[in-house]
Amino acid sequence: MNPFKSSIYWRLLIWFCVANLLVLFLGSFLTQRFIEYTTAVEINWTALAQDANQSYEGGGAPALANWVAQQRHEGIDVTLYEKGQALSPVRLPSSIQASLPAWFDAGRDILLQPRPGLYLSVQQVVGSDGHVRHLVALSRTHTRLRPQTRAKILLGVQLTLSLLFIGLVGWWVARSVATPVEALRDATRRMAAGELSTRVGRQGGMAHDELAQLAQDFDAMAERIEALVTHDRGVLQDLSHELRSPLARLHLILDLAQRSRDAAEADVYFHQAELEIVRLDRMTGEMLALSRLEGSIPGMSCDNLDLVELVRGCVEQAELEAQARHVELRLTSPGTPVIVFGSASLLERALDNLLGNAIKFSAAAGEVELQVHAADGIAEVSVHDRGPGVPEAELESLFRPFFRGSNAVRADGHGLGLAIVQRVVKIHGGELTANNRDGGGLDVRLRLPLAGANALV
Repeated sequence: MNPFKSSIYWRLLIWFCVANLLVLFLGSFLTQRFIEYTTAVEINWTALAQDANQSYEGGGAPALANWVAQQRHEGIDVTLYEKGQALSPVRLPSSIQASLPAWFDAGRDILLQPRPGLYLSVQQVVGSDGHVRHLVALSRTHTRLRPQTRAKILLGVQLTLSLLFIGLVGWWVARSVATPVEALRDATRRMAAGELSTRVGRQGGMAHDELAQLAQDFDAMAERIEALVTHDRGVLQDLSHELRSPLARLHLILDLAQRSRDAAEADVYFHQAELEIVRLDRMTGEMLALSRLEGSIPGMSCDNLDLVELVRGCVEQAELEAQARHVELRLTSPGTPVIVFGSASLLERALDNLLGNAIKFSAAAGEVELQVHAADGIAEVSVHDRGPGVPEAELESLFRPFFRGSNAVRADGHGLGLAIVQRVVKIHGGELTANNRDGGGLDVRLRLPLAGANALV
């Protein structure tokens, strides 16, 4: 995975950049304030003026120049003026330079702050020779600190702030990562212990990053596992329940066959036993098909299909059964193809079940109508029969596995056909409905998205 596409990477990068910027600006600000207000060694401007005068009187201009260089090294730009002339070169702003004559004539000491972070001092001193001189000094602090000392203080403050902010950011990032990871570990342990309802959910502090996506994937996986296990348990319970009756009949038939007086009588029982075995085989096959569909087992071959041709093929295959029951099949379809995307084998099985169910419940000399049409991005297959219909209270249960309504005594079956149809339609993103027709009979409608408008679930 490319780390530059990771939201966790960008989250870490952004927060550490923010921490460094905070350290830079806050460190500079606090250092200046620390120098201004917490350093106890304030500059004694009067003593500084006397010291400058002594250096000049003791060694002249060279000695004063050396003294000025030492003071500049300690962060103070200073010189002596005599009769309005600087005894040692100094760089002063033009506005201050213009105000010096007036300050010298005032005959008093001056301490000003022309702008924040800058101090100006004008001190009058009388030499041993009786000459009046003036000290002019500029300093960016009101305290006597060497630049190296200020640099060390700045470095110390920035280092302390860096450790503090990096520690806070590191703690926050570690917490934001550890919280979902711990939730995932706890959920995994509970899942392993058999608690299939376990979900991670959205934990506090969980961002929209890879960990949140992992938690969502875990929840989807857990939900899927729980559904599959619950379904398998349900299928096993239903199958064991439904197999009891045919197995009991088979046991009774074989017992009667053993008690038969001759081979002819036993042959009748063996024929009945064979029919029961066929029913058991058919029921087991339908149960396996339903279980496979409920489990959404991958590997289906899907393609664009002409629903009209698919229905027409199912009608042709059902003709023989319909003729045996004296039921007429009538298909109404558009003159153009109705294209859907899906599995030909599954859709054919669903249509066979629908058609077979309609034929099975139709009265002799009855009629089953099939209609295929498409509108608004939906393809629809309608199957109408004139059978007994279904009581309104039982319509909602019609597609439930093993459900056999009050009219089921009119036909053989296990209550799995329509359940298989519903699941086939569902995995194709469609819908299956059933309603009673006016005048008797059932109207079953199978709706599927047209090709390009659906995706298999």
